[in-house]
Amino acid sequence: MSVVNILSVCGSGTVTSSMVAAKLKEKLGEKGYSVSTTEARPTEALNLAQSGRFDILAHTSPLPDGDYGIPAVNAFACITGMGEDEFFDQIVEALKSVGK
Repeated sequence: MSVVNILSVCGSGTVTSSMVAAKLKEKLGEKGYSVSTTEARPTEALNLAQSGRFDILAHTSPLPDGDYGIPAVNAFACITGMGEDEFFDQIVEALKSVGK
């Protein structure tokens, strides 16, 4: 089982990012991943992403410009449900790109 750390970002850093985090834990758990998530606001995302603690970043709000140093995947599909399968495929590909 591969352990992954995901930074989940939304406008307020609470409701939507928690929903995305829960879906990531469920879907990636089905694929054999052990998932740890941290929820944050966009203003916190750059410093957290650069901390070295996270493998990927999933976001539903626009992110400030910067070098996050990890793959960032738009998670808006988790809100609408449209394109959700493609979103999870992108997450798995992002994890593979970082050796997970």
